[in-house]
Amino acid sequence: MQSTSMQSTQMQPLTRKELDYISDSISNEDLLIKQLAATASITQNPTVRQVCMQHLQSHTNHMSTLTQLIQQHQQFAPTQPQ
Repeated sequence: MQSTSMQSTQMQPLTRKELDYISDSISNEDLLIKQLAATASITQNPTVRQVCMQHLQSHTNHMSTLTQLIQQHQQFAPTQPQ
């Protein structure tokens, strides 16, 4: 019984589809970060600049979380000869 509960808490390797979703999400977050930074740098409106900077921080946090997830699961990835 104890080994079953232990198995449910252990990290399992991510599937190819999950890795693809995470990779796409990282790319999307990167694009949003670049667009928000560009908009914040050129806008004359302080409110727009402030909102862009708030969203930029949020998307930077998202990208960091996704990157950490990939790094945590890297040790469980099956190795493939290259």
